[in-house]
Amino acid sequence: MNTSLNATRREQDLQAAQQEVADVLVIGGGVTGTGVALDAASRGLRTVLLEAHDLAFGTSRWSSKLVHGGLRYLAKGDVKLAHESAVERGILMTRTAPHLTRTLPMLFPLHAGANHFVMAGLKAGNALRIAAGTPASVLPRPRRVPKQEALALVPGLNPDGLTGGLLNYDGQLVDDARLVVALARTAAGYGARIITRAKVLTLQGDGAAAQDTLTGTTFDIKARAVINATGVWAGTLAPVHLRPSRGSHLVVDAKTAGITGTALTIPVPGERNRYALLLPQANGRAYLGLTDEPVDEIPDVPAVPESDVDFLLTTASHVLQRNLTREDVIGSYAGLRPLLEAEGQTADLSRHHAVIKAPNGVITIVGGKLTTYRKMAADAVNATNVTQVPCRTKDIRLVDDRPQPTTPIAPGVTEADVVHAIRHEGALDADDVLDRRTRIGLVPADREKAAPEIARLLAAV
Repeated sequence: MNTSLNATRREQDLQAAQQEVADVLVIGGGVTGTGVALDAASRGLRTVLLEAHDLAFGTSRWSSKLVHGGLRYLAKGDVKLAHESAVERGILMTRTAPHLTRTLPMLFPLHAGANHFVMAGLKAGNALRIAAGTPASVLPRPRRVPKQEALALVPGLNPDGLTGGLLNYDGQLVDDARLVVALARTAAGYGARIITRAKVLTLQGDGAAAQDTLTGTTFDIKARAVINATGVWAGTLAPVHLRPSRGSHLVVDAKTAGITGTALTIPVPGERNRYALLLPQANGRAYLGLTDEPVDEIPDVPAVPESDVDFLLTTASHVLQRNLTREDVIGSYAGLRPLLEAEGQTADLSRHHAVIKAPNGVITIVGGKLTTYRKMAADAVNATNVTQVPCRTKDIRLVDDRPQPTTPIAPGVTEADVVHAIRHEGALDADDVLDRRTRIGLVPADREKAAPEIARLLAAV
C-alpha cells in the first residue's frame, strides 16, 4: 500500500486519470473531500480527487483543532446532532486516528453568582460519551474542582472572586491540516488519485474540465459520479445557497496567557450559552477563539478583522490575571463555515450537513463540521448509487509514519518534518510546508525565520 504523495506521483496520477473513467470524481481537498475520497476508494471504487490549491487549503486548516462531542448542540436541543458528534469523536479518538488526537482537559471557571446549570450540561455531555461508547479512560467524567486546583490547572486565571471550576474533557486534534493530509494519504493507499493544483473550470454529472495550474494546460476527467465537496465555494460549482460564517482565532504565547495543558472555557459577558476558548497547543502556543459572524465575500484566505481581535482579547481578559493586549497577539487566522442558508443568525444555524443532487447530476455535500466529516463522506458516496458496498471507514486507521526529529527549524518542527512533507505528504512548495504541513506560518516572525531553510530543503530533496 503506497501512501506517499509527492510531485512524481501527482504527475503520474494526473496523466492516468485522463485515460480512464473514474467511478467517483471528488472536487475539493479539505477534510470532507479527502474523507469522501477515502470512503470511495476503500469501497473499491476508482477514485480521483481534484483540488484547486493544496490539501487543507481552505476552511479545514482554520478550525479550533477540536474534536467536539456535541455539547453545544445538546444545549440547543439538537440531540441527534449531539449524538452523531459524540459517536464520530469516539471513532476518531479510539479507532481511526488516536495518533492524531489527544484528550484535552477544559476548565470552566466559577465565580460568585456563576451559572451553575453548566454542570448539568457537562453531565449530559458525559451521558453522550457513554452512549457513544467512548471509555472514561479516554474522556474522563466531568467534576467540580476547588479554587486552588483550578489555579494549578490554569495558572493565568485571576484568583479574585474565583470559587473553583468545572473540569470536563473533549478531544483535540494534533492539527487539523495534518488530519486532512492523513486522510488523503490513506485514500491514496487504497488507489485514489490525489491531484492538487487542479482548478475545475466546468463541472457536470459525468466529469469535469480542469486546469493544471502548474503548467497552465487544461484537461478533462470522466466519471460515473461527481461529488462537489468544496465547502464555502460549493455554490460556484453547483446551485446551492450558503450563508458563510467567519470564525476567528488569535495566536498567543501559552506562557504569556498563563495556561499549560488545560484549555479554558470563557463565558462571554452578557450572553447566554456563548463561550470563548483558550486552547493550548503542543508547540508552546495557544489559540484564542472563537467568533461567529456572517460574511458576504469568500476570499481564498480570510482575514481577521479588528473587531474580532478586540472581542477575543476583551473576553479573555475578563477571567485572566493578566489582561491580554494586541502586543500579545503573535498571529491570527480565520475560517469560513459553509452553513446552509436559512432564517436566523449564523450562530443559530444548524451544523447538520446536506447532500444535494443538482439537475445535471452533480452531488454536493455541504454544511456539517470537521468532527463529522466521516459521516458526511459516507452519505455523499451512498448518494452516488455506483456501489452496493457499505462504508468501511469506521475501521480504517489513518496513516501514521512521523519521522524522527532532527535539527529544529521552528517551534515543534525539524528538518525531518520538512523532508517528509516533500517526499510523502504532497508538499510542492514552501507555502505548502509553512502553512499546511506545519503551522509555522501562523506566526509571521517564525515564518520569516524558517523560510530560507525550507527553501533550501525544497531545492535539495
